[in-house]
Amino acid sequence: MKLLDRIVFQAKQDIQTIILAEGRDQRVIEAAREIHSQKIAEVIVLVNQVDALEEITKLSKEGIQVIIVEQSPKLNTYAKLLFELRKSKGMTEVEANQWVKNTIYFGVLMMKNMEADGMVAGSMTSTGDVLRPALQILRTAPNVKLVSSFFLMDIPDARGISAHEYAFSDCGLVVNPNAEELSEIAIQTAKSFDYLTKEEPRVAMLSFSTYGSASGDLVDKVVQATNIVKDRYPNLKVDGELQLDAAIVPSVASKKAPNSLVAGQANVLIFPDLQAGNIGYKLVERMAHADAYGPITQGLARPVNDLSRGCSSKDIVAVAAITALQSQQNKQL
Repeated sequence: MKLLDRIVFQAKQDIQTIILAEGRDQRVIEAAREIHSQKIAEVIVLVNQVDALEEITKLSKEGIQVIIVEQSPKLNTYAKLLFELRKSKGMTEVEANQWVKNTIYFGVLMMKNMEADGMVAGSMTSTGDVLRPALQILRTAPNVKLVSSFFLMDIPDARGISAHEYAFSDCGLVVNPNAEELSEIAIQTAKSFDYLTKEEPRVAMLSFSTYGSASGDLVDKVVQATNIVKDRYPNLKVDGELQLDAAIVPSVASKKAPNSLVAGQANVLIFPDLQAGNIGYKLVERMAHADAYGPITQGLARPVNDLSRGCSSKDIVAVAAITALQSQQNKQL
């Protein structure tokens, strides 16, 4: 069974309520129908009154909940909640009454008010405008220091490497993490990979150096981050600094890091900065024809995930299923 099929199966075992916040997008409407028909999640579609055209109103007749935010009886309740949460940062009641009509803010406030479990947006909205309300209102999960992101990569015909399912992080959010931040990204990504794939995470802290073959501040950061992870989670299989080939190719690992418990069999790849991570996942996606699911946000109190604006309706369904699993995981903590 392919990775996404397993995720969808797992989502169906404990149905979560997932918001699709951009109901004016035809791709979102199509995804809502698919999620509903497959019984992946209880889906709520949000839309502004000006965009509540005939196509989206059909969803209600099909058993899918559609909320026109300006007509919601909860609008004043959410506006008051937003004001209370943000008044210390200078938000006025007038501003709160205006922002609550934004479907992204409305969806996050629904989650804050425990009326939904997760949210997916971004097909028509920038990453900043999707995640800013989540960070402002939901904030980080307990004992989490940093919100970051990862891609789940499913690589077909992965000849000569150790696995075909990987997590790549951070490829979409934290630009230039310091050693402490890099360690937090590694820890959270290992946990996410474990839950989503049911595979034991083997974490490689990537660099252009393996075990001191090069030196300098860039290498030192990765070494420091690796040591922090080992100190905090001594039972986690993690190693670094490792070059990419040493991390995933057994024949190379046997020469460069023969005594490592991770080298040659890593499945969680932690890139030293966003440039490397973003380039790396896109290279693999395009040149290896891999399925890339993400960026998946991790570390929020409740899951909110951002879509690429070039996404398909199938991509939205996939991210909704992953979001449902993240919600399941949060409820177990």
